[in-house]
Amino acid sequence: MRRMAEEIQPAKEQSSWISSWLPSWCPTSPSQLKDAEEKILKTVKRPFSRQHIRISSGNYLWTLAFSTQQQQSAALCVPQPPTQPTTPLVLLHGFGGGVALWALNLDSLSSSGPVYALDLLGFGRSSRPQFSTDPREAEDQFVAALEEWREKVGLQEMVLLGHNLGGYLSAAYTLKYPHRVKHLLLVEPWGFPARPENPNHNSIPMWIRAIGAVMSPFNPLAGLRLAGPLGPMLVQTIRSDFKQKYSSVFSDYTVCDYIYHLNAQTPSGETAFKNMTIPYGWAKRPMLDRIGQIRAEIPISFIYGSRSSIDSHSGYAFKKTRPDVEIRVIRGAGHYVFADQPEDFNQTVLQILARMEEKWKGEGAEQ
Repeated sequence: MRRMAEEIQPAKEQSSWISSWLPSWCPTSPSQLKDAEEKILKTVKRPFSRQHIRISSGNYLWTLAFSTQQQQSAALCVPQPPTQPTTPLVLLHGFGGGVALWALNLDSLSSSGPVYALDLLGFGRSSRPQFSTDPREAEDQFVAALEEWREKVGLQEMVLLGHNLGGYLSAAYTLKYPHRVKHLLLVEPWGFPARPENPNHNSIPMWIRAIGAVMSPFNPLAGLRLAGPLGPMLVQTIRSDFKQKYSSVFSDYTVCDYIYHLNAQTPSGETAFKNMTIPYGWAKRPMLDRIGQIRAEIPISFIYGSRSSIDSHSGYAFKKTRPDVEIRVIRGAGHYVFADQPEDFNQTVLQILARMEEKWKGEGAEQ
């Protein structure tokens, strides 16, 4: 069994003069992010381990690992896939997110098998390297980091579940390493449709268009860092919905504080994301143009929230060319479907996984 106890103290990232000035202007630090994360993760009841998994070029990915009930010392050991009855589930968060946002899901999802949650390269408590400005190369950096992580953890196969940007990167990984993915679950994925040739700008409020024009040379969350000491209050005001989403475990702005510390530090993955987009959030390399190349034997499921701002049209458009694709819509949920309706989301995922496991066992018995 592999031990998981190592925690790396983040090195000072090389950055521009303005980035080095921002931390002193912003009331944040890696230790404050750690504290904010730990406060949220205390609500998780099942034992788990945590570790920075080292990959190449001095980088590392912050990882939570949940073992199966059969394992002893589950809080310190990483499950080994060859001896496990179920395929490990790997959770990839969205843009600006981190592992603790899965707090309402980890207990339930890990009840039937091993689960891993990691901070994407350039986000959360993972290392924050400099990404290529080329959108294809930046995407490749994300994917390569995930593949190195898989090798280091020792997984042969996995079920990939990605939300938002994590969904886009899960699909990109599956395209490159199809033999490592047993099932692809795309939760409110970003970056699937192409930008319309003549987008209806009238549907975008004037104030958003104005801010978009002014902020286009900057990173998406630059305003949060430029707000300095007012940053935490800004998040509490603009994203007050997160207080409601996690009200079952926190009555204060704990989750908003975590989101602030996730995004107020030196941008890295955020910069990569900017270089992968064109104005108003369209992907430069739309995934809908490529997802059809994923091997037919790899099951694909889409999960959307009925009240989301993300259009589910991409999932249904893909289903027209590949009828076996499953689409589930969770009523009453918005874009953060796993936090808006956590019980329904958890049961939906567990149902999909249970059905797939039965299918795999049946196929194995026939061979």
